[in-house]
Amino acid sequence: MNRTDRLLAIVLELQGKGRQRAEDLARTFETSKRTIYRDIQALCESGVPVVSIPGLGYSLMEGYFLPPLSFSTSEATMLLLGSDLIAQYFDAQYREAALAAARKISSVLPQKLRAEVGYLQDNIIFVTPNAHGSLEEQGKLLLLRRAILDRRRVSFTYHQRTNPESGQNVVTPREADPYRLVSLYGIWNLVAYCHLRQDRRHFRLDRMEELQLCPDTFERPAELAEPPTPREAPRSIVVRVLFPAEVARWLRETPNYYMTSSEETAEGLLITLHVRHERDILQWLLSWGRQVRVLEPASLRQRLAEEARAMLRNAE
Repeated sequence: MNRTDRLLAIVLELQGKGRQRAEDLARTFETSKRTIYRDIQALCESGVPVVSIPGLGYSLMEGYFLPPLSFSTSEATMLLLGSDLIAQYFDAQYREAALAAARKISSVLPQKLRAEVGYLQDNIIFVTPNAHGSLEEQGKLLLLRRAILDRRRVSFTYHQRTNPESGQNVVTPREADPYRLVSLYGIWNLVAYCHLRQDRRHFRLDRMEELQLCPDTFERPAELAEPPTPREAPRSIVVRVLFPAEVARWLRETPNYYMTSSEETAEGLLITLHVRHERDILQWLLSWGRQVRVLEPASLRQRLAEEARAMLRNAE
């Protein structure tokens, strides 16, 4: 990044994130603090009102905004395609907001650029599973967004499979402080502090019922200001599975989430997976029928055989 681009980027960073320390900016732009000091001085000399507070960092004077920005073809395309995708995933309120934002961006583009972006929009299509979701899911999203913004506790009943092999369902009443909404593979999850478990938990929206706002409010933990990091248990179980060579193409086309490596051998395609529990991949292995051979661990091989025998008994 050249200096001119970096100066503009620093202003955008301060405008978007508020106060930033020199070390924060240096880390963001992969340069030294000394360079950031010189850049801040250059911005001040050019008339940008940067406020410096020792020990706290830099910020822009309140009320200062950059003039309207211009977009390249790639930038405008990504913004408009992004609005198309967001419009599919969210409820009616945010779909309308995404479409309105797209219209505003499109309206200020030069005619030639607007035509190029429109052509790409017409020819790059996002097809997402269950994109708009049910009316019930949209209602949950709307309520949870409001709870996150207002820092309001929510209550609901939650369905949980305590024994995935038997399909046993346990329903428990919960109260939780909602922190984040995460869409993972088309499934919405709520990250929240569960008062029943006294810890942070992930809740699938499609397992939540009787969702309501509570009058109680909560303080959002300070560490949530940082980007989220996975807090899942380590995947300490190593699984090795052999598939015949003729199915290798289809395995690579739709790889399993837990796959870490694949290797072509004389006997076929050797797949290595790392899982937390053997049940994490039991259904996936069964879906391959006789095409799959579990090499290790022996306990998973035994579990697979037992499941196959149970299926055979049900078919009799």
